[in-house]
Amino acid sequence: MTRLPTLYLSHGAPTLPIDPTLPSAEFASLSTQLPRPRAVLMLSAHWGTAQPVASTSDAPETIHDFYGFPRQLYEIQYPAPGAPDVARQVAALLGEHGIATATQPHGLDHGAWVPMLLLFPEADVPVAQLSIQPRMDPAHHFRVGRALRALKDEGVMVIGSGQITHNLRAADFSARPEDADPRVTEFTDWFESKLAARDIDALLDYRAQAPHGVLMHPTDEHLLPVFSALGAADDDFTLSIQSLGTYQRSLAMTNYVFGNA
Repeated sequence: MTRLPTLYLSHGAPTLPIDPTLPSAEFASLSTQLPRPRAVLMLSAHWGTAQPVASTSDAPETIHDFYGFPRQLYEIQYPAPGAPDVARQVAALLGEHGIATATQPHGLDHGAWVPMLLLFPEADVPVAQLSIQPRMDPAHHFRVGRALRALKDEGVMVIGSGQITHNLRAADFSARPEDADPRVTEFTDWFESKLAARDIDALLDYRAQAPHGVLMHPTDEHLLPVFSALGAADDDFTLSIQSLGTYQRSLAMTNYVFGNA
């Protein structure tokens, strides 16, 4: 079986599937460049728990966990089958690495179903979700990814879903693309240079080392999934970057693929 890459996706606003000004087509383009997985394990910024929880739903519901958006968005359903076998394997792998993990049924929040809808619009790839731990640090999430490395040799694609910069207080929803805060690029350039150098220690310490790290992520639940995707990647991963632009002045969208050397 082909060894799969791991991914980190910036899932953007919930309106990504219905707003033609947002880069939904680029997700479809990315999908054509990826090997098809047997199943997906999704770590979304929008499901946080004190300890890891893996969803064992056979048919996860589509959770519309947002308010005040167009009715069309609430009518979207993503009826992909669940992957309870993957969830149980995830719990076992994490347990073997000393990370206590629970299992329970859980639906797909928009950080999970929005990118799945764009990557696999036929909803024919089984998906399990693993929660993140917002009160724990990048190193914890990296260890979670390390424990899950075996999955990518078994046809399971590990995908972290968040946002490469996520400061909603600094966002200006009337801003034009050319109004992007230059500090966004300073942060993403630093982050991507450390990814390219595979400087894991610096990345895990991004809040102290990255320019404007705390400004870009006042709380870091939208960045934590990237560390699990990194952890699950090979030590000598290849890096592919899909830059989708900066929206609302401070919200950058970039997708990373950690491939096999």
